[in-house]
Amino acid sequence: MHKSAGASDGKPKWGDPPWSIRFQPSPRELPERVDCAVIGGGFSGLSAAAWLRRFSPASSVAVFEAGSIGGGASGRTGGMALAETAAGDLPGLGDVLAGLSSIVQELGIDCDLLLPGAWEISHVSRASGSAISWNDSGGELRVAGEVPGGTVDPGELVSGLARSAEQAGASIFENAEVSEVRFEEPLRLTVGGREVQARKMLFATNAMSLELSGLVRRVGPRFTLAVATESLATAQIESLGLSSRRPFYTIDFPYLWGRLLPGNGIIFGAGLIEVQDWRELAAIDVATGRAAELFARFKKRVSRFHPVLRDIQFTHQWGGPILFPEEWRPIFERHPRSANALVLGGYAGHGVALSVYLGRWAAEAMLDRRELPNWKDL
Repeated sequence: MHKSAGASDGKPKWGDPPWSIRFQPSPRELPERVDCAVIGGGFSGLSAAAWLRRFSPASSVAVFEAGSIGGGASGRTGGMALAETAAGDLPGLGDVLAGLSSIVQELGIDCDLLLPGAWEISHVSRASGSAISWNDSGGELRVAGEVPGGTVDPGELVSGLARSAEQAGASIFENAEVSEVRFEEPLRLTVGGREVQARKMLFATNAMSLELSGLVRRVGPRFTLAVATESLATAQIESLGLSSRRPFYTIDFPYLWGRLLPGNGIIFGAGLIEVQDWRELAAIDVATGRAAELFARFKKRVSRFHPVLRDIQFTHQWGGPILFPEEWRPIFERHPRSANALVLGGYAGHGVALSVYLGRWAAEAMLDRRELPNWKDL
């Protein structure tokens, strides 16, 4: 995450999701030079850092996070793990969900990963026997199909990746904003006013720091919203058609996605706030202005889905940055100003599984063990 003057205390007022990140990096001095520098302490960056050290224990690795670990999109996602990318399957991508499961197992991360599948729901579906039957905007929401997918605890996944990276020997620095990069050899980063030299570098900042990552004219940053309800009784979950614990998302509009929490609360998400410049993201306050209006309208919408939800109480409301690239294909390529710098991000809502999975691939690419995909020119 990149800091902005829009947040007076340095922390965006994006609300608190129903999970927490339980990790604090060990205190240490900024290095003068490292073999591999990772900018961004979310799913992608932490996964890459963990695998860089596992693949090459002799390489020095440092993660520079401008705020707190998982303080951007990774800690404020809804925790839905989906297959492929938002643009579908891409050449050479492989099995994203199997890759995520393997990574979680190999790194010993307990993050409540469940993969029962996911429902695609629609306002125009005529499918018989649909578990879900909700009223929405004058139409009826029903299950239209099932795809691979599931859920994860984002707080535990961030914490586990960070812990694995540090235990493997990576150095993690919070409140370490990278304000400038000189694309020389070696690369020269300005971190908190000090210079750090790096042989290889990964930009894993997603919707933030778009000038540094070279994406400012190629992507659209947005702010997405989510709410969580109080815990429901088992009979109420059955009435809503969610006993299978499959997450769901619409394949038409108005958009909606959601999932069950372990304690039988429900997360519902929908809505995007447009911004002209990514720096505006940090100035958004979920309790005021446009965000507050959208939350109020969304809660009313949710309460009308089903009689069980008519008087439901909402325990959390939060939002976070999301990045939409061209054609919704994730960005995974070399920086236009240096072959020694990689850029990874732009998951368009598919980031939970994909970012961890591609973080490992990025580590392999930084160590010249694997080629990058050629998705840009599709």
